[in-house]
Amino acid sequence: MDLSVVIVSYNVSGYLKACLESVIQATEFIDAEIFVVDNNSSDDSCSMVSSEFPGVTLIRNNTNTGYAAANNQALKLCRGRYVLLLNPDTIVMANTFTKCIGFMDSHIDAGALGVKMTDGDGIYLPESKRSLPSVSSAFFKSFGLSFLFPESKLFNKYYLLTVGNDETAETEVIAGAFMLIRKNVLDITGLLDEDFFMYGEDIDMSYRIIQAGFRNYYFPETNITHYKGRSTPRDNYKDILDFYKAMRIYVRKRRTEGLFRFSHFILDTGIFFRETLALFNRFLTLKFRR
Repeated sequence: MDLSVVIVSYNVSGYLKACLESVIQATEFIDAEIFVVDNNSSDDSCSMVSSEFPGVTLIRNNTNTGYAAANNQALKLCRGRYVLLLNPDTIVMANTFTKCIGFMDSHIDAGALGVKMTDGDGIYLPESKRSLPSVSSAFFKSFGLSFLFPESKLFNKYYLLTVGNDETAETEVIAGAFMLIRKNVLDITGLLDEDFFMYGEDIDMSYRIIQAGFRNYYFPETNITHYKGRSTPRDNYKDILDFYKAMRIYVRKRRTEGLFRFSHFILDTGIFFRETLALFNRFLTLKFRR
């Protein structure tokens, strides 16, 4: 089997249906299997998948186990040479899987691959290619310099502005919205780290793939639409807290070498600053919406 597609879903029935339709079209000529892991949705996601996509393996959870843990449930069952972690609020092109598998087959050094992503309006999403957080990039992002100077290659090296949006190149971080991983690489790195509940697991896995001696690639010869924030909306207090908690976990767990060893205070301060602003902004939004 060539491909195992894993989709973790939570209360996005409409987006999930559109995603599955595109996935089934893209796997028409590929030996593939599709898993949907539902994290205790309260909408009709499960009944929709069961009735409209009988060929999809549906795993129903009685609680929201988090993104990493839910993915791992399906990853333990995957039989494909490649596994794809895919968000339910995405649409893939008919040739996406064929092109990606072709690239991976011809690049045996590739551990994982990500593609060019655009939002629902066709606007390029900069998280399509990223570098691993460094002391400087984390500082620039945490304290808002990357936001204030979006075209600066210095302040935005986290988003690899030195690599063109249509240029195939080695990257460091593959976005979890579309993360194609060689299955035998997972046998070396292990599955997703379940300490990450909702965010950060993609950065962590990208880091571990590189540490295992493989390369990650940005491959824009195909693209997907990502209706960003539909499957993981960062618009309530819990989601905000989960996001910044993941940032702290990554810094403390994985990046303790070199300058990171002496920079936790600076980085934690920056994370706390951004988290406070996000919570305050959410408070104002709720207050003045009434």
